[in-house]
Amino acid sequence: MVDLSVKIGDITLRNPVMPASGAFSWEYNDVIDLNRLGGLVAKTICREPRVGNPTPRMAETEGGIIQSIGLPGKGIDYFIEHIVPEYARFEPPLIVSVSSESIEDFAALAEELSVPDVDVIEANISCPTRNATGGNFAMHEDYTRDCIKAIRAKTQKPLWVKLSPNAGDIVSIARAAEEAGADALAIANTFLSLKIRTDNFRPALGNKFGGLISPALKPIVLRMVYQVAKAVKIPIVGIGGVTKAEDVVEYMLAGATAVGIGYAGFRNPTALVTIIEDLEAWCDERGIKKVSELIGAVRDQDMETDTLVAASSGV
Repeated sequence: MVDLSVKIGDITLRNPVMPASGAFSWEYNDVIDLNRLGGLVAKTICREPRVGNPTPRMAETEGGIIQSIGLPGKGIDYFIEHIVPEYARFEPPLIVSVSSESIEDFAALAEELSVPDVDVIEANISCPTRNATGGNFAMHEDYTRDCIKAIRAKTQKPLWVKLSPNAGDIVSIARAAEEAGADALAIANTFLSLKIRTDNFRPALGNKFGGLISPALKPIVLRMVYQVAKAVKIPIVGIGGVTKAEDVVEYMLAGATAVGIGYAGFRNPTALVTIIEDLEAWCDERGIKKVSELIGAVRDQDMETDTLVAASSGV
């Protein structure tokens, strides 16, 4: 019997597989047993009701989907009154993702969401489609530090911070989040992207830009997780391109404690349970008793390479 449980700070997950925020709802319980999941990550909420971005909101590409949903929702009051009780019916911890355009409101949202049935607050400081420019706090080290420090001052709940792959130096931003009080990091949000229609020469999305989700992004995000894991002491949730159990293993070897799944779950909600079952089988076949043994276990000690030398050598 394989022990699939992992710990992110004080939070115990029965396995390292969770949905990514924005790709999940408690209503999926009609399709899969939500109690099988490591955690339940609610769609990002904002203070006021939002209708979302202009349509079209999704565009297919050869290697994935560009989405620009725009965080539609009914606001925090509705969420606390109606949605939190729905999630409370299930056993896995509830991770609530929040977004705002101001540091002060970010902190206030976290304070108001510090209710008994919410287990973790995820600060989504990296949504690339909240506005038409794709800007967000996670693009800048100082903004990240100020935002997380303000949120930390308003809540005692575990605080996870979702970072952006669009930032120039994600390691520095990860360190800033850790220094400001983050308990864990979610790496990473979607990649700011553009598709142009060749029939009318117009952007394919109503918001112009969108966030790319694709299995092809996994090697890029895996590299980010690896680099950040070497630089911080807090746990990491790897998000990007997970479609099978071996992808979970790769992220954990790179230093992640758990993974968030978006694209695969969007295509097929039952994929999350399949990945959990396959992960257990993968460990069992190799005599691995605890999946947590995989965290940071990549064998790279004799492969330290000067990046400048590697680049100049074409490596």
